[in-house]
Amino acid sequence: MDQFDLFIIGAGSGGVRAARMAASYGAKVAIAEDRYMGGTCVNVGCVPKKLYSYAAHYRYDFIDSKGFGWNSDIPEFDWNQLRDNKIIEISRLNGIYDDLLENSGVTVFKGKATIKDKHTVLVNESEISTKHLLIATGGWPFVPEFPGCELAVTSNEIFDLPVFPKRILIVGGGYIAVEFAGIFAGLGSETTLSYRGEIPLKNFDKDVRNTLFLESQHHMTMLMSSNVSSISQIEDGLEVTFKEGNSLVVDTVLYATGRKAKTEGLGLENLDVKTRANGSIEVNEYFETAEPGVFALGDVIGRVALTPVAIAEGMVLASNLFNDTKQVLEYSLIPTAVFSHPNIGTVGLTEAEAREKYADIEIFESDFRHLKHTLSGNNERTYMKILVDKDSRIVLGTHMLGTDAGEIIQGFAVAMQCGLTKEQLDSTIGIHPTAAEEFVTMRQERA
Repeated sequence: MDQFDLFIIGAGSGGVRAARMAASYGAKVAIAEDRYMGGTCVNVGCVPKKLYSYAAHYRYDFIDSKGFGWNSDIPEFDWNQLRDNKIIEISRLNGIYDDLLENSGVTVFKGKATIKDKHTVLVNESEISTKHLLIATGGWPFVPEFPGCELAVTSNEIFDLPVFPKRILIVGGGYIAVEFAGIFAGLGSETTLSYRGEIPLKNFDKDVRNTLFLESQHHMTMLMSSNVSSISQIEDGLEVTFKEGNSLVVDTVLYATGRKAKTEGLGLENLDVKTRANGSIEVNEYFETAEPGVFALGDVIGRVALTPVAIAEGMVLASNLFNDTKQVLEYSLIPTAVFSHPNIGTVGLTEAEAREKYADIEIFESDFRHLKHTLSGNNERTYMKILVDKDSRIVLGTHMLGTDAGEIIQGFAVAMQCGLTKEQLDSTIGIHPTAAEEFVTMRQERA
């Protein structure tokens, strides 16, 4: 029987980082993966999504270029070429993950792992013993039950459709739905976004949400307060009927209404591990489950479903287990981006959160047309917002909707980790002409 110091189930971002770090501290580590190396992010998440987002932006760039003297038509888009090139790139990344683990001295098992008890795991009919067990199996798209739900696809399948959909309905109001709506609209599909709420991205700042909502309507149909009741296969495609009485015929329906922890068939019933109603595993601040020696991190614990967060959690856990530390991960200033069209970048509190936590806040904002679009003819707006605690002058939140928002906000996340104040922003010289300089030139508080 093989015996390890740490056995990890799931070779996604969190699991792989935990494995490599633990091995660097001298631990004997094994990891099991039954699907694909790199997990959701590499295979059906961040990486292919960003590649497709780049592809979608070209359409707008071709249109915008005419104002700069490039008098050519929009080239024909080839879905098969994009899809197949993506497959090649993801395969390359899968190999890199294999190499990273091998070079770190981690034993890799290709196959489904099931838990016999807290010290024993079964993989491919082999019984493996371990001192510590880490569950890092991630999340899985969830489609609710309704007539015709089996006709919908999820974010797992959308990248590899055999035929490009000329008409697509995307159901959901989170960042996954919003991003794919922007992607398919940009690639040339007649795109409709259906959301049961009033405006998508409910956990983001209200002004950013409102601005994106207005911008999105230039590229797609937005059906708000909308609920799908059924999907039927008809000769011309898929007929979607809504509870509100309207219907729509499309080629593809993408459901992006949520994800659940991927724990089915894992053997959790053999452990004293507590789970929530959505299946996510409960852990404490050290990623310990209720079962001693069993840990969990990443999307499967239902905290912050972001790749860099899972990586940070893996590093903290490995250090605590094998480097004699007692670290706790700080979640308060996590920057994030939504690769919508245009992009969103944000770090810190929303206005609603700031008003709830602080007695008095100041709000600074800027809404403008990007310099590029003075010639392109594009009416797209860029929006920026800064939230400041009036007493301490510390910047509580920084938000942006516009070109390269994620790239710009990353630097402000570093500054906010260092306790950035409004006066420090004001004393910083901007880079001209850029959109980013607006963040250091906002002087007038919003009335």
